[in-house]
Parts: sequence; structure tokens; C-alpha cells
Amino acid sequence: MRKIIHVDMDAFYASVEQRDDPSLRGRPVVVAWRGQRSVVCAASYEARRYGVRSAMPAMRAERLCPDAVFVAPDFTRYRAVSRQVREILLRHTDLVEPLSLDEAYLDVTEPKTDLPSATAIARRVREQIREETQLTASAGVAPSKFLAKIASDWRKPDGLFVIRPHEVEAFLEPLPVSRIHGVGKVMDARLAALGLRTVGELRRCDVGELEARFGRYGRRLSELAHGIDRGEVRPDRPTQSISAEDTFATDQPLSTTEPMIRELAAKVWAATRKTERIGRTVVLKLKTKEFRILTRSRTPPLPPRSAAELTDLALELRGHVDAPSSTLYRLVGVGLANFVGADDMPQSQLFGDIERDRT
Repeated sequence: MRKIIHVDMDAFYASVEQRDDPSLRGRPVVVAWRGQRSVVCAASYEARRYGVRSAMPAMRAERLCPDAVFVAPDFTRYRAVSRQVREILLRHTDLVEPLSLDEAYLDVTEPKTDLPSATAIARRVREQIREETQLTASAGVAPSKFLAKIASDWRKPDGLFVIRPHEVEAFLEPLPVSRIHGVGKVMDARLAALGLRTVGELRRCDVGELEARFGRYGRRLSELAHGIDRGEVRPDRPTQSISAEDTFATDQPLSTTEPMIRELAAKVWAATRKTERIGRTVVLKLKTKEFRILTRSRTPPLPPRSAAELTDLALELRGHVDAPSSTLYRLVGVGLANFVGADDMPQSQLFGDIERDRT
């Protein structure tokens, strides 16, 4: 039986800004460059009360929260704090898998310290983060990565939640199926059409029927509904790709996919701001009505330096899809791949997005 902790910094970028500038404390802070082409990197909890969220267009955030204080991102500073947090995590186990600058998994089945339990380790980690960084983190403790990640969100911000092995089925039973990783709005609606609204109802559904309807993901759904997640904590796994995809409610021609591509590109760009690596290759994925998968990719001389540039490249790739115009598509995805370390990129390529996104 494994003991997994998921540690998630609370509103990380915005909290760093509020820590370093006392005048921002208690105020709605949006970390983003202002302008039509910018997206939100992070929002303080004060801003989230107005509906502001990461990956949202900055212009929309400004409309939702006119009193918000916009702060330009400082990723050099955020990476420095992230390294400080990483050092704290590594005191307790060598099995630390960073997911981004602000969250990580720890496998403490065999810890480096003599603390008596995974819960005690999670409590100590949070104390050390608070004392040494003046920031707060939430943590979830569970027998698997899937459950630990749900648990860390249970008492945010600045909370700790534990799911013990004998509590797994009772904990999952009433949860909406949307809490399962990979269940977005479209999949949620498809499960609702089958009368499956809770994880407990999904658990009682025949796995063969789920596979017949959803392929391999149907079996994965059944396993997660039973609390089964065999994923291991893999330390120092570098980012290879970041992507986002969604299924249309009804099959669409290529000409109407632009709004979805723009939305997905914004999500991907926001996700890349949480990693220290740089994606060089833009990927567009399409799945036809007949489930045929088409991909187009391009590695430009310079990597995308803004959400708008990523969007433009993804839309350009759409123009290279040579399927008949009558083809209908059920899914579209946007991704960045071919990641390299920031240290391998010239400074002009790393920071060329600042002035672009400020306009």
C-alpha cells in the first residue's frame, strides 16, 4: 500500500506577488499582462470570487473584476520560489514528481525522516513551506496519485485532507463524475445521458459497456471509480509535451473550429507558464466523425512567445489539413511538444514575449 502526498501551492503566482508587495494583500490580484492578446496566468482568491480564472482572456478578467490589480508575471522569481519549495519536499523523500512550478507528488511509503505517518509528513511539509517562504500550500494524502490530487483540493486554501485506504470507496461514492481526471463538459454530458451522475453510479456500471462506448478510456473510468490508480511517482520527469483537447457537442466542419482552437491554445499557454521548459513544436490534432485522427505540427525558428502567437500557429496548421471540405470533426486539440530546458534557449527567445503581451 503506497502513501502518496500531493502538495499544491495556493494561488502561487498571485500569492508571491502579495507576499512581496504588502499593498496587494487582501486585494484582487490578476497576474497577467493587460491587453487583448493576453491571458490570465493566475488570480488571487480575492479575484476568484468574481469568477476570474487561469487561462481566461485578460480582457474578460478585467470586465469581471474592474477593481483588479493587474501585475505582470515575473517567472524568474516564481521559479526561484519553486526551487525553494522543491528543496523542502526533497528533505522527506527522493520520490518527488513535479507537475509544474506550484505542485508535486511525493511518495512517502519509505520516507527519509522518522515522522510516524504520511499525514505527519504532509503537516510538516506545510509548516516548513509557511515558515521558509511565507506562503501557504494545501496537501492531500491518499493511497494513489489520483486520490491525493483530489484530496489536496478538498480544503483549499491552506488545508490538509487525508483519504485512508478503508475510506476510499465511501469517499468516492457521492462525488460527481466530473471530479474524475479527464471528464470534461462533453464527457460529463455523455455520462449524464446514461444516467451516471456520481462516481458510485459509474462504479456499478458494467465495465464492458463502458469500454464499448468509450474504448480504453471506459476501462480507465471504471478503475478510477473503484479508486484504482497504478500510476507511480516518477521523480525528475522532464516535460515532454503539454496539450488540451475537447469534444464538440455535435460534429463540426473544419471552418467552425476556430473558437475552440483559440480556447484550447489559451489553456495550453497558461499551462506552459508553470514549467521551466520551453515548447518548440506546435501540434494541432483533429478527430473525424469516423474516429480518424489527423495531426499537423510545425517547429518554427523561434518557439511561440505568447498565447496569441501559439494560437496563430495552431490556426495556420488548420490550413494544412487536406481532408475534403465535407469532413466533420468530433474533437480538436492543441499542444506544444519538443520541450527543452530554459537554459538551452537564448535570452532573446525566452523574454521576447514581454513587450508583445503588454500591448
